[in-house]
Amino acid sequence: MVYINTEKEYVKAVGQFSDMIFRIAYQNLFNTSDAEDVVQDVFLKLLKQKDKGFNDYEHLKSWIIRVTINQCLDYKKSFFRKNTVYLEDFEIPYEPHEREILEELYQLPKDYRNILYLYYYEEYTIKEIAEILGKKQNTVNSKLVRGRNRLKKLMEVKHG
Repeated sequence: MVYINTEKEYVKAVGQFSDMIFRIAYQNLFNTSDAEDVVQDVFLKLLKQKDKGFNDYEHLKSWIIRVTINQCLDYKKSFFRKNTVYLEDFEIPYEPHEREILEELYQLPKDYRNILYLYYYEEYTIKEIAEILGKKQNTVNSKLVRGRNRLKKLMEVKHG
């Protein structure tokens, strides 16, 4: 069992998962400030889980991803978010070689985007993604195939 019930374990979890949570939040919200807020919210929820254990490291990581995606959905639904106009420039917090494909990925619907991101960037299997998102493996597999095809078409249009 993995417990996050000491300051040392919590700090370790923050160090291990902050970047991943930020990337997932950013690719859902497209805003640095909102993504940072989600990171904080996810870690607050983790802090509240201190008495509950996780089966293993992968269970903890899956829980964090699921909570991150749910926080993004909640954030998008919030009154504040719907009534805010951001003046910040659209900035993608990735390496230059990753930006081009991520710009195309951001144009896909969120279901495809999350599945493609988890599969290629976080290197989860279809089975693991299905468990994280609470979907059937066949659904994840078909969305992965459809998402790849849509991404391919987007890139063909851009590059001729």
